[in-house]
Amino acid sequence: MLNYRHLYYFWVVTKEGGFARAAERLDMAVQTISAQVRELEKALGHQLLKPAGRGVAMTEAGQAAFARAEEIFQLGQLIPEEVREAASGKVARLAVGLSDGISKLAAHALLAPVLATPALRLLCHEGEFEQLLGELAMHHLDLVLAGQAAPHNPNLRLTSERLVESPVDWYGPSALVQKATVAGFPKTLARLPVLLPTGHSALRPRLDRWFDVQGLRPHVVGEFEDSALLAVFAARGLGVFPVSRFGAADVAMMRGLRLLGHCDGVLEEIHAIRSRRGQHHPLVLQVMAAARP
Repeated sequence: MLNYRHLYYFWVVTKEGGFARAAERLDMAVQTISAQVRELEKALGHQLLKPAGRGVAMTEAGQAAFARAEEIFQLGQLIPEEVREAASGKVARLAVGLSDGISKLAAHALLAPVLATPALRLLCHEGEFEQLLGELAMHHLDLVLAGQAAPHNPNLRLTSERLVESPVDWYGPSALVQKATVAGFPKTLARLPVLLPTGHSALRPRLDRWFDVQGLRPHVVGEFEDSALLAVFAARGLGVFPVSRFGAADVAMMRGLRLLGHCDGVLEEIHAIRSRRGQHHPLVLQVMAAARP
């Protein structure tokens, strides 16, 4: 077993830049801290620190150890607060992972049923699909919302459920939508500036196929991973954009955006992915129940 006290001393020495400053911070003898760090190096089988002027510097092995130590002790600093919250029963914590290709407007609509929960503490993490599944499997997240189902992997013990299959519409600033009436939709997309989700989005390949079927080569002026940011730029006049009808209520709050047309045959899917523990989380259950027909 790794001795975490030894790891902590190494972490403090590295943060402080030397044994003397670490000893002052910890109110311990320099020799004691130095001996503890040597014990850690002996246990790991590699030198972690080397002399550098009046202080120390990390070896490559030390850099790897420090990166993990940083994660461990930053998380450790959260434990007292989270324990107090859990013991008081006053905080309702929900940690959600949002796949980087998912429509954030639609994600907001899915989470809306729990946003009025008293003492809610909502943690939203955005990241790549595989990374979020790993976080979910390690119980760092309660729920992942993604544009695709989780792959079959008995080791991860995850379950998926499709919550949304929503038609896609096109919106744009009033000035551009008015110009579109001349050519008609969807042909006008070849003339108007178009904003699209990036290739990270599961929606993008479906849009590309739709363009091919329509015989269109859109004039793409911007690509965004975040659908909410995409809508903001559109509202400022940069171009027209597609959005899930499920998330269009948030678009309606942005002044000056108008419906341009319907993207017939294109659907955006959102899947809810849970670990076994997440299947019993009351807020997750509430999100799931509200989304089901």
